[in-house]
Amino acid sequence: MGLADVTRSDVLAAVEEFDKLGRDAFLDKYGFGTARTYFLEVNGRRYDSKAIMGYAHGVSQGEFLRSGDFTGGEASVVHHLRRLGFVTRTHRNPPWTWDEVVLACALVRDNGWRWLTPNDPRVIELSELLQLYTTHPVEERGHDFRNPNGVARKTADIATQHPNYTGKPTNGGRYDREVLVAFLDRPVEMEQQAVAIRQAIVDESADPAEVADVDLDGLSAEEGRVLQRLHLRRERDPKLRRKVIEAYKRRHAVVACVACGFDFQKTYGERGADYIECHHRTPLHVSGPTRTRPEDLMLLCSNCHRMIHRSSPWLTPEELISLIERHRAD
Repeated sequence: MGLADVTRSDVLAAVEEFDKLGRDAFLDKYGFGTARTYFLEVNGRRYDSKAIMGYAHGVSQGEFLRSGDFTGGEASVVHHLRRLGFVTRTHRNPPWTWDEVVLACALVRDNGWRWLTPNDPRVIELSELLQLYTTHPVEERGHDFRNPNGVARKTADIATQHPNYTGKPTNGGRYDREVLVAFLDRPVEMEQQAVAIRQAIVDESADPAEVADVDLDGLSAEEGRVLQRLHLRRERDPKLRRKVIEAYKRRHAVVACVACGFDFQKTYGERGADYIECHHRTPLHVSGPTRTRPEDLMLLCSNCHRMIHRSSPWLTPEELISLIERHRAD
């Protein structure tokens, strides 16, 4: 019998035994060391995931596994615990994304390009905001995820990258210097982006419906994923889409891509009637999270829409049309 045979009730029995003995006694009695990375969380308390699974195996299978009897980690123990409906946590925190670094950099800029301390109200407020950031799943967050100490540390990572800083830079993350340079080179644009990201996180936490899109997979666009998701969500509003198509049909004989002219109905018959995608003319970091009007959207075929969103920076509709015309002329 393997780990796959362990049931939810087996795990809860292990948790009960853990609570009865206490952590140190439980680990010592059943032959486990302390967990370094992955923990099971039940009712707000954390448990060493591998040790829990070893004991749980013995509850119904009759054999209590010790540490050397099986391999722990995400692919085995953590995967099965999640399949059983449990929440697992990692001791490590995920890397800071572009969105998060932009918000931290805005704090540093407002503080005269000096880092902030953990007890600063602005740091505490940003820490609370980042708890709402849905890009990082709960199970991938450490117990100290984006706490005030972590946010303050990130402001130091950014501040020590500033050209006027004379000391030794800290060992920061991937985007620290890149975001700092963007703020120095394009202050107005980056301020708009910071405001948009902040509002987008609040809006998305209130309505966290997932927007799946191939263009988000593996893409590290300058706008950041939270703005990309909201940008795609507003493009796909079905009521707005219908209004845009109806307005287009009043002015034109057919519904076609405004960039390349592709007409789905002409190619696919009635199956393609009124089939078209919408694209918002203005990226969120420029417009900010605003109420979208039908005139803000334009009709594109799926290919042209993908070409706009394919990489960062996104093409403007005018740039896409120019690209098509240039290559058609070759």
